[in-house]
Amino acid sequence: MLGFYNYTVILTYLGMLISFAGMVFALNGNMLAALICLMISGVCDMFDGKIASTKVRTVQEKRFGIQIDSLSDIICFGVLPAIIVYTISCGSLAGTCISGVYLLCSLIRLAYFNVDEEERQSRTQAPREHYLGLPITTAALALPALMGLGGLFSLPLDIISPIVLLIIAIAFITPFHLKKPGLVGKILLILCGVAELIILLWGVV
Repeated sequence: MLGFYNYTVILTYLGMLISFAGMVFALNGNMLAALICLMISGVCDMFDGKIASTKVRTVQEKRFGIQIDSLSDIICFGVLPAIIVYTISCGSLAGTCISGVYLLCSLIRLAYFNVDEEERQSRTQAPREHYLGLPITTAALALPALMGLGGLFSLPLDIISPIVLLIIAIAFITPFHLKKPGLVGKILLILCGVAELIILLWGVV
């Protein structure tokens, strides 16, 4: 069997499968379930690198890890958010075009990250401390927050969600430095996710 199947990639594979389920939910009109799948995939992505670092890996395994993580990310945080917004915008021309632009920006960002990360790892084995541009996983927090607040306050999500998605897409490919969250930062992000989940359930998207 081609590929690697040790514990270091389990969360990556699981996150991708959960996101696929989210696409199915979104296309069938169950937006709440789709958004929850997006958030769960975000949690999986948050810890897959930490788990991978616990194992001594060969150069090939490390390169595979970089590639499989980004390939999974384009599905979890590129395709799934695009489908969610496309569905919420009722297939409007603006919603469709912006979803396509978002997906393209996601693809460009991840491809650039792969090149940059391989070059960085050839120079040092120290963990990355900063992101260049907005991380694609931001969609796992931003989109549920928008949908939850939109449902709670009856906002016109069919209009607002494509605009927000476009802003996120531009931030993906804008070269600014953003500090990578440590343990405390990740705990805060999880707490934000829990708060968003409560808002989602309260608002009943």
